[in-house]
Amino acid sequence: MKAVIINKFGTSEVLTYVDCPKPTISEGEVLIRTTYTSVNFADLKNRTGNKAKANFPMILGLDVAGVVEEVFDENSVFKKGDRVIAFPKNGSYAEYVVVKEQLVFKIPNDVPLEKVAAVPTVSFLSYLLTHQIAPISTDESVLIHAASGGVGTMLIQMAKKLGAKKIIGTVSKMEKADIAYTLGAHHILTYDNFSNQVNEFTDGQGVNIIFDSIAGRITEESFNCLAPYGTLVQFGNSGGKVGNIKTADLHSSCRNVKGFSLGTTRASKPEMLQQVAQDIFMLLKDESFQVPIAAIFALEDMQKAHELMESRQHQGKILIKI
Repeated sequence: MKAVIINKFGTSEVLTYVDCPKPTISEGEVLIRTTYTSVNFADLKNRTGNKAKANFPMILGLDVAGVVEEVFDENSVFKKGDRVIAFPKNGSYAEYVVVKEQLVFKIPNDVPLEKVAAVPTVSFLSYLLTHQIAPISTDESVLIHAASGGVGTMLIQMAKKLGAKKIIGTVSKMEKADIAYTLGAHHILTYDNFSNQVNEFTDGQGVNIIFDSIAGRITEESFNCLAPYGTLVQFGNSGGKVGNIKTADLHSSCRNVKGFSLGTTRASKPEMLQQVAQDIFMLLKDESFQVPIAAIFALEDMQKAHELMESRQHQGKILIKI
């Protein structure tokens, strides 16, 4: 089969399009023929490396949409030909991937594959963030960092469906604002002194919930516009720097901080994903629920896909069609 591998950590040039042996499955696993995969910020982090976890050659990638090719057990709930989305155990940049059955989700017939292909990671993450980690109610205001990206565009729509009274987003430049406004944001700001503007938009009250995937100084400044009893959810580190949180920012104002990782949840609590899968498919059936696609690349053009992700010039998801 064809796959994209890395044999060392580094820039996008380490991504190599090669022939690999077709993988085999064991008990509790299925083999999926990939139709689409996607590029996520976590892929960039994994490409640049953690030497303690180096195991080359390595296939990157978090999710796939495709068709079941083989099941290990004839009593499996899946069968050859089923359309599915899944989270593979050894990367997704390949024509065939192996997945634990707990992390495979059958796509309803009335949900287009092309629509669902863009959202396995961002939809599960966004749904869990807005419905379980920091549930949004109708009288609350929300701040979404990186609002024009794959997760950001999902968070805006979910906040809108849940009835948030004010949805504010941040972007790296205002050229990215249109997509966020189209999806339901009320205000879009750049990161420059965003907390002052957020406070202006909320009459000095601040927002009730902040979704932060950037970390660093963005996390630190977010406390300047988080309302009393508010919640900051930290679920990523796309900025590459650690943010410092002071206890003084928490106890007297009754505010709290929550952390969340979809990767940890896939590994430790996959049942959480099974519980919400059908709700996510129901959302995707709704024609008003949009899945913005920034670009679609071929598998052999993975370097270009990573370069676009790194440039931060994209709006929406970057897909790989296989």
